[in-house]
Amino acid sequence: MKKHRCGWCEGDVLYEAYHDNEWGNPVYDDDTLFEFLILETFQAGLSWITILRKRENFRKAFDHFDYKKIALYKQNKIDALLQDAGIIRNKLKVNATVSNAQAFMKIQEDFGSFSKYIWAFVDGKPIKNNLKNYQDAPANTALSDALSKDLKKRGFKFVGSTVIYAHMQATGMVNDHEVGCFRYNEV
Repeated sequence: MKKHRCGWCEGDVLYEAYHDNEWGNPVYDDDTLFEFLILETFQAGLSWITILRKRENFRKAFDHFDYKKIALYKQNKIDALLQDAGIIRNKLKVNATVSNAQAFMKIQEDFGSFSKYIWAFVDGKPIKNNLKNYQDAPANTALSDALSKDLKKRGFKFVGSTVIYAHMQATGMVNDHEVGCFRYNEV
């Protein structure tokens, strides 16, 4: 019998694998949270499948999302990234990745970890929504508005409320799997 999945991922093997194995799993480690945050910032204005198809290229180009290295990138590295056809070559987003790595480390200093900081917005546990259809999911919420505003205040860029809500979905801060999806109760 075929598993029921959220409608947004059906029909694409890469999308289905991402949905089945990653999307919505609660993520508490800083390394993965940073990777998802950066990928979401690059996704702004694009489709998520575009980012997924370039994910391995992003990993190689950005030192496997090692934020300590990224925070130290100099102009020559940024220039090389802007020539890398394997990633999204948006100058503002590439530069934002460097400054976001620096802001990420500042949050770690202030809160002990980025995970402690971000999960405090949901009291440390996922919000479980009851969506019958993935199209009923909001693009943003009052909570993503507040988190976005706080991140911007702390120096982050490309972290609008819609980007942050997508990050919250991807990292399991909110469970927006359809109630009929086999993953709904797993996460």
